[in-house]
This record gives sequence, C-alpha cells and structure tokens, in this order.
Amino acid sequence: MTDPILATDGITRSFGALVASKDITLDLRPGEIHALIGPNGAGKSTLIQQIAGGLRPDSGRVLLGGADVTHLGTAARARMGIGRTFQISSLAMDHTVLQNVVLGALGHRGDVFRFFTRVMKDAELIDVAERALAQVGLSDARNMRTAELSHGQRRQLEVAVALTLNPRVFLMDEPMAGLGTEGTAQMVGFLDGLRAQAPILLIEHDMDAVFALADRISVLVYGRIIATGTADQIRANPQVREAYLGEEGAA
Repeated sequence: MTDPILATDGITRSFGALVASKDITLDLRPGEIHALIGPNGAGKSTLIQQIAGGLRPDSGRVLLGGADVTHLGTAARARMGIGRTFQISSLAMDHTVLQNVVLGALGHRGDVFRFFTRVMKDAELIDVAERALAQVGLSDARNMRTAELSHGQRRQLEVAVALTLNPRVFLMDEPMAGLGTEGTAQMVGFLDGLRAQAPILLIEHDMDAVFALADRISVLVYGRIIATGTADQIRANPQVREAYLGEEGAA
C-alpha cells in the first residue's frame, strides 16, 4: 500500500463538555480524493482546522509526508505544502484575478510586507501566478476584477492561489456550495483532473458529487468517524444510512 501524504493519528479536541473531535484517524494517499461527509455540526470544519493548523488538538498528531506537524501553525504548514480552499471565499474582491494569485505566491516566498506596486513588477512572481492561472483555466480572466467572476470561477481562483504553494495536498471545504447544476458538473470535472496535481481531502454536502469523485469516503458523526470505505460500501452501510444518508442517499 502506498504511504499516505497526509494523516491524522488519534486527533481529539474538546470545547468544554463538547467533544468536537474524538480519536480521529484518517489518511490521504497520492492521487486520491478522500471525501469527509457528515451532518451539520458533525465536526468536519473543526477537523479541517486542526489539519490546517488553525486549531491545536488536545491530543493526537497531524502528519505530513510522515513528519509530525502538529506543533506548527497555519503559515508553516502551508509552506510545507498544505493548500486550502474555504467554504466562504477569502479572495480580495477588488483586486484583479492576477493580483490575487501573485499575493498567494508572495506569501509562499515569505515576503508579505513588500509594496504591492513593486510586487506586480516582479517577473518571477508573475510567472508563478500565470502558470497557476493556466492550470485552472483562468488565463483569459487575468485582468478581471475578482468580484466580476462567477462563483465557480472564484472557486477555481482559490485553487490557483493554493497552487502557488506547490501543494502536496489540498483541503477543500464545500467547493460545490452555491453552484448550480452546470457549475457543479464543471467543478466535478475540474477536481477530478486536479487530483493528479495533489490529492484532495474534500468536505462536501453534494452527495452526487461525492459519489462521482471520491475514491474513499469517511463519515463523521458527533465528532467520530463511524465508517470509511468506497462509495458503494458507504451507500450500503446501514449505520451510515441511519445516521446521515437516509434512504434517499442510499438509493
């Protein structure tokens, strides 16, 4: 079996009496999409925060390429190759598409305090940004204001920003949110191709998209992983059907 690129080992996190994560162990392997599903309040976003470095677990470890990164913050983990997109866009809407990606490349370099006007004349940063835009199919939109992009294009732009980090893994929080049928179909195709760049840990409520994309699915309920398996295994699991999918999702 191929060694995982990303793994959690017994992650546990409580907020007072509320146990948001309980002994969570999962992994992400090269070339795969591993979906994390569960009802609202199951603890999915809390787990992603612990993997990304925004929240420290009470116990357990986060491993990236076999190295323990549990003690590192968000910026350090990003520099080590954890690329993240958010449920609510974190893009600078008044900046152009290219400017957003250049800022991402600048953060990877660690030069975040340079004057922006000078940054936009940095040929190396511009080259990194334009290659990332080409990968996500947004080269023609490079000079558009980000606010003018469609919702799906903004999702692609977030991926372009993440690509400037040379990510080893992607953490994606509901990339289909707000997309219509056509936009979701386009995003499914886009993510399916992106896994060749880096494996994806995917949080998503659109179960059709999850079943179309995921090599493995882990189901989180009340802070615990109750099942992990292929789409067919998850569909057929009676515990999952009762706790989350229901008869409609299991059909």
